[in-house]
Amino acid sequence: MNDRLTSQDISALLTLMAVAREIDNTKLEEVTGIRITGDVRRRLNRLGLVSSTREGNKPYVHDLTDKGWVRCRTEFTAERPARPGYYGYAFFAVLNSLDRFMNRENRQLADVFQPGDEPGPGSGLETHIRTAYRKLAAKPGDWVHLTKLRPLLNGAAKEDVDDVLKALGRKQEITLAPNPDRKGVTAEDRAAAVRIGGDENHMIAIEES
Repeated sequence: MNDRLTSQDISALLTLMAVAREIDNTKLEEVTGIRITGDVRRRLNRLGLVSSTREGNKPYVHDLTDKGWVRCRTEFTAERPARPGYYGYAFFAVLNSLDRFMNRENRQLADVFQPGDEPGPGSGLETHIRTAYRKLAAKPGDWVHLTKLRPLLNGAAKEDVDDVLKALGRKQEITLAPNPDRKGVTAEDRAAAVRIGGDENHMIAIEES
């Protein structure tokens, strides 16, 4: 299964998997040494593997879609190309080893790859999110608007909160969804939304918090 992807495309996908958060090209290059541009960006966008957005002349901001995360997982068992070089041999050996570990321990990608400059699950920010949700929800599983949740997070930056929410969503510990009342979506709702794969999610539900 290659979906017409080049080695550059796959490298871009796995790099976004490694940083595990929405990130712009400038920061991506600073952290990993690569930028996602030109045909690579357009192809990954067209295939629905990466969401790329841009405001004015600012650098493109990239994020793996759910489909992109699934595709990354398939690369752990992909056939090794002929003569990949020393780094390539080691790289595929590491991927194969990760595949065995994740299968043995019943782990998901979100258990392994999390934002490097973001507290992980069980951290202070996740605890604040769960505590704020309990204050707002009448019972576990109730829908809560992010416009009401964010002000209770002690001024945490939106990007930081979004990273934790996306990680929890990938692990299926929370559910994020758009407001079903599209006509009732306000500018505040849009500003507070978590954007995943180009879709705005305005609400959160946690079954057990």
